[in-house]
Amino acid sequence: MTEAKKFRSGFVTIVGRPNVGKSTLMNALVGEKVAIVSNRPQTTRNRIMGVMTRDDWQMVFLDTPGIHTPRTKLGNYMMQSVREAMDGMDGMMVLVDATAVGEHDRSIVKEMASKKVPKVLLLNKIDLLQPEKLLALIASFADCGYDAIIPISAKTGDGLEQLTTTMAEKLPEGPKYFPDDMMTDQPERLIVAEMIREKALLHLRDEVPHGIGVEIMGMIKESDDFMEIHATIYCERDAHKGIIIGKRGAMLQQIGTEARHDIENLLDLHVNLKLWVKVRPDWRNRMDDLRTLGYESK
Repeated sequence: MTEAKKFRSGFVTIVGRPNVGKSTLMNALVGEKVAIVSNRPQTTRNRIMGVMTRDDWQMVFLDTPGIHTPRTKLGNYMMQSVREAMDGMDGMMVLVDATAVGEHDRSIVKEMASKKVPKVLLLNKIDLLQPEKLLALIASFADCGYDAIIPISAKTGDGLEQLTTTMAEKLPEGPKYFPDDMMTDQPERLIVAEMIREKALLHLRDEVPHGIGVEIMGMIKESDDFMEIHATIYCERDAHKGIIIGKRGAMLQQIGTEARHDIENLLDLHVNLKLWVKVRPDWRNRMDDLRTLGYESK
């Protein structure tokens, strides 16, 4: 009689410097948009969970803020989120941008090699890299001490099947932590706030995006298929407020229109999104403001 295959499960932390594609990777693995994405460094501010379930395993991914030297209390919170995500993890994925590997990447790879869990090094964005350069890059990491080096493209999906197969084999036997249809533990209000912030990151330039926070003031379900959402975008300077609003309100309208589209897809409802912009000087260094906007260590 054939013995039933053991179920495997575990928490796998995704780490790397800012802007290497960690959130894009998790969204691709989970199959849903659970983390916002932009080309701005430090887009991810919280530890975000995504769940991938198959017949004989369940992998719980923890997407983390990019590893950097913090300059504000918000930055300190972000780095604390990384440390918390590594507590009790069952595996680790260390991600580098294969098109722009620098000393910071290599120092992170070296530091994470000491973690006593199964770990894989992921060389992302291979769709933008010539094959001979990829081979040279793989060779340069040959002695990194990881269980595997896997070239991937989070954007095209190349290498992701090999990645999940490799990690699943290294998970411990364990229970199914979450239902099959659950893909994230993010509260709905936080996802909505992040979708608004994502559109601001997409359209705003220079230092303005880094000083933005979003608070959901209310989510009022008017009927089975309609919801009204009120949200405030906070910035740190009066000059930034004018930029966010734009000429005759054009920028704020564009942010709101694009965010509303994503929110409607998320909630499967028609949405009336109302946005306000307020100035909160130096909010990234004020603990009460950080807590209000959801940046508080567990």
